[in-house]
Amino acid sequence: MAGLKLFSTAGGVAEAKPRLAAAEADVQGLVEAHMDAMLGVTFLASEYVIDCIDSGRIDSLGLDENGAPVIVEYKRGTDAGVINQGLFYMAWLMSHKDAFRSLVRDRLGVTAASQILWSAPRLICVAGDFTRYDVHAVREHRRSIDLVRYRYFGSDHFGLETVASVTGNSAKAKRIRRRATGVPPVRAQSGAMAELAAAVDEVLVGLGDGVTRVQRKQYLAYQLLRNFACLIPPQQTKVLVYLKADPTAVDLAPGFTRDVTGLGHHGTGDLEVQLRTERDLERAQDLFRLSYAAA
Repeated sequence: MAGLKLFSTAGGVAEAKPRLAAAEADVQGLVEAHMDAMLGVTFLASEYVIDCIDSGRIDSLGLDENGAPVIVEYKRGTDAGVINQGLFYMAWLMSHKDAFRSLVRDRLGVTAASQILWSAPRLICVAGDFTRYDVHAVREHRRSIDLVRYRYFGSDHFGLETVASVTGNSAKAKRIRRRATGVPPVRAQSGAMAELAAAVDEVLVGLGDGVTRVQRKQYLAYQLLRNFACLIPPQQTKVLVYLKADPTAVDLAPGFTRDVTGLGHHGTGDLEVQLRTERDLERAQDLFRLSYAAA
């Protein structure tokens, strides 16, 4: 289970006693207003009306950092129907791709609409709490589902905590048993950068429970609720990893780390890490853990 992430809504000090929202709409409005910061999702639409026999309204629609469609459903407290409701909307979405593609094109442009990752649609359920049956149900399902518990702390802070997270069609990351150094050996042979990239993959996957991979043509993303690292296909002499760590909080080393804030690159994250050897990978592990913790 991921730790609680607090977001300030007014700049005050969080009180110790958590509470639920007065109404579901309060949670929805707050998350929609800060969806990128809270969920790593670009907001597209609220209360989206679907055209089917049973009708219905999708609470929130968005596009995540990797271009995957995202449905967000909210409940004030504990509601056993939130998962099934979200999956109903997911089925509608996957059979009405043109409607979603048009929405993305209108909000984000033609390029974003042409790069939607249809292989990994996501459902995020934000609620006051979930039952053990909810947690079991998502682990048995083939779709990508995140159960996220919310809490208010006083009037100024709002917290999100991931209760369960499963990945559907994307590769499920498994914990890797590593040697004492924490770094798999890299063989010195042709294709050394491919070997190094494989070692990086093992380290990133092994950072903790719940890490999943999302494969895109230009990069491989590692995420919890949101991305914390992106691995670029190996180049001839180096492997590039982009992290969500704050570059201003890192002692940058020329040829090893670089602040790419505002610079175009594949993947997400403002800290670029350049790896050429196994020793570089050893040096990078603290940065990997820093980015993982931030996610």
